[in-house]
Amino acid sequence: MDALSEVLKAIRLDGAVYINAQFTAPWCIEARFGLDSAASARLPPSDHVAFFHVLIQGSCKSRLADGGETLNVQAGDILLFPHDHPHVLGSDVELPPAPEATLTECPIEDGMIQMRHGGGGAVTHFVCGYLACDRRICRPLFSALPRMMRVSVGSDDSTGWLLQLLRVGVQESTAQGPGARSMLAKLSELMFVEAMRRHARALPAGQKGWLASLRDPHVGRALALLHGKPAYAWTVDALAREVALSRSALADRFVDLIGEPPMQYLTSWRLALAAQGLRTGNEPISRIAERCGYESESAFNRAFKREFGVPPATWRKQVNAGEAVDDATAAPAS
Repeated sequence: MDALSEVLKAIRLDGAVYINAQFTAPWCIEARFGLDSAASARLPPSDHVAFFHVLIQGSCKSRLADGGETLNVQAGDILLFPHDHPHVLGSDVELPPAPEATLTECPIEDGMIQMRHGGGGAVTHFVCGYLACDRRICRPLFSALPRMMRVSVGSDDSTGWLLQLLRVGVQESTAQGPGARSMLAKLSELMFVEAMRRHARALPAGQKGWLASLRDPHVGRALALLHGKPAYAWTVDALAREVALSRSALADRFVDLIGEPPMQYLTSWRLALAAQGLRTGNEPISRIAERCGYESESAFNRAFKREFGVPPATWRKQVNAGEAVDDATAAPAS
C-alpha cells in the first residue's frame, strides 16, 4: 500500500486524447483550453481538468503565457498543465502565436481533431488530451504540482512501450480502427500515473509538500494508511504506533511536511470522498457518511456543513442542478 496509489485510485481519472497535431518549423501557437473545451470532447461529469501534450516526434519549446521559464521538450516527453494554465508552444516561442482559426481542421468521425501548421521545416508531432477528475479529490496531489511540468516517459525500455502504444493508438484512431478511442483514453491515464511516479522520485532532497512527503518513511506510511482506510477510527496515537514513531514526533513531522495535523488532513480527505460520492451517484447520505468514517448522519451533516457551507443534501441538489457550489481547490504550487 502507498499513498500515491490510493489517491490515484480515488481520483478516478477520466482521460482522453483528442488532438493530433503536426507542426513544421517555424511555428508558434498559444494553447487555451479550459473545462468547456474538454466538455465539447465528451468530458464525463467533472469539475477539474488538466491538459497534456505528449511529443511523439521532434522537439519544441514551451512556456506559460504569462511568462517564466522556457522548457525544451523532446520526443518521449509529457508536458502537463495540472491547473489548465494558458501556454505557448513553438519551434520559437518568441514568434507571434498563430491565429487559432488557422490551426484546426474538421474533426474526424471519432472526435480526434487534426491540426497542421507551420513553415515547412523540421516536423514536430504531438498528441494532446485531458485528464478529468473531482478537484477536491485530486487536491492533495494536484496542489503539489507546478503550473507546467515536463516528464519523460519514453527515454528507457521500462516505459518506452507506452509511447509506442500511443503512436499505434493515434494511427488506429485516424484510420477509425475499432476501440482506438478507448485505448487512447486508458493510455493517457497510464501516462499520467507514470509521470507522477517519476516526478515524485525526482524531487530534490529537503523538499516539502504532499508528493515529497511520500518518500518520508513515517509520514509516507501514515498517508498510505489514512488514504487506504479512511473510515477507520484513526487517532494520532494509533497512527503513530503503526508507523513506529512517537505521537508527538509524528504530529510534528506531519505538520512540517504536509502543513496540517494528521486528523485535520483525514477530515478533509473524508469530506472530499463524501463530496465525490454525492456528486457522482445516488447513494443514501447515511451510507456515504458511514463509508467515510462518520458514526452518525448528524455528525456527518455538521462536518460537511462546516466545510461546504450547506448540508450534504442541499449540496447534492445544487450540484445536480448545475449551480455553483463551495468547492474551491487549493492554489497551484509555484
